[in-house]
Amino acid sequence: MWTFSCPFIAYGDNALDYLAQIRGKKAFIVTDKNIVKLGLTKPVTDQLDAANIEYQIFDEIEPEPSLTTIKKGGIAVGQYQPDWVIGLGGGSCMDAAKAIIILLVRPDLDPDGIVASDTYNFRDKARLMAIPTTSGTGSEATWAIVLTDTEFQRKVGLGTTECMPDVAILDTVMVAGMPPQLTAETGMDVLTHAIEGYTSTWGTSFTDAPGLIATRQAFKYLAKAFQNGDDLEARQEMMYAATLGGMSFGNSMAGLGHSTGHALGAIFHLPHGRTVGLFLPYTMEYLINGSEETTAKYAEIARFCGIGSGTDLECAKALVARIRELAKEIGQPFSVKDLNIDKAKYEESIPGLIDRALNEVMTITVTRIPGEEDLDKIFRYAYDGRTIDF
Repeated sequence: MWTFSCPFIAYGDNALDYLAQIRGKKAFIVTDKNIVKLGLTKPVTDQLDAANIEYQIFDEIEPEPSLTTIKKGGIAVGQYQPDWVIGLGGGSCMDAAKAIIILLVRPDLDPDGIVASDTYNFRDKARLMAIPTTSGTGSEATWAIVLTDTEFQRKVGLGTTECMPDVAILDTVMVAGMPPQLTAETGMDVLTHAIEGYTSTWGTSFTDAPGLIATRQAFKYLAKAFQNGDDLEARQEMMYAATLGGMSFGNSMAGLGHSTGHALGAIFHLPHGRTVGLFLPYTMEYLINGSEETTAKYAEIARFCGIGSGTDLECAKALVARIRELAKEIGQPFSVKDLNIDKAKYEESIPGLIDRALNEVMTITVTRIPGEEDLDKIFRYAYDGRTIDF
């Protein structure tokens, strides 16, 4: 049996007005200090004030939030006892909110003990809302939680289907001020989610549809949003693409671009979107070389997006080329070397990169599952920017 989960979504102009309709007395807002500094909490708190809902702001979330920070949030939410927990920000803040709301009912739990097979019933106390301020992670439409174990320098993938937000609010005003680099990095995350969600071995027709639309919209609007942040149509469509991408991979699974990108980001402390977007074309080449099934899926994407014609192989290769072209347009790195990582240090880290990639479930949700030898070559080829030829 398969299931498909997604939140209730309020979107479009003045979508934040939906906050006036929610019922409750107290909201616990999980965010970061930069969101507060930018004034992005105010449109939310103004609506809560109008609805006579008290609130407390927990603004200690860092990029790639640590297990330690989640524990602090768990203590704070337990003291406040809200009936809404609101993740306000990028994927880090929304993921943190998902973990923190579980600690509301399980204060004894270590955050890395959150497992999909357990039941937490946090809705007996509070409901979960996500309000993204970036267009990338799609966390508002998934139950996944990605945290960082700083002691062992690894990303920790957690979550349970309960962690799907009850409500997601997509208001363009919240993403209109994204700087170009953040627009680019989060946009590459959208593209990676959409393509990997569409080609996942756990995918179905329900996940294919949002994946296709998200991919098309990213190709159409990402460069526009990067080049002109005041293009509100591009901003809005990239915001929707992020949510659609989340619905796609969140109900299937991401793939090799994520498992390799996660490994690189964890060891070298790099932004998620930058690393997964970098590895996406390399891992696609790897799959094209060994899987006719995935090659055919890439060809479907290419034809739908008007990128290629001809045989499946020709279309699949055209899709990879278009991804690299887009990445260049928006200033994203072509190779690991472009990240200014010392080659000797990188090569020393390869065993750790391989180990982390092998421990990601996303490594096995593809039609060609790499072992240690192939992962070693993928990491080495990606450093030098070489086309995957094996």
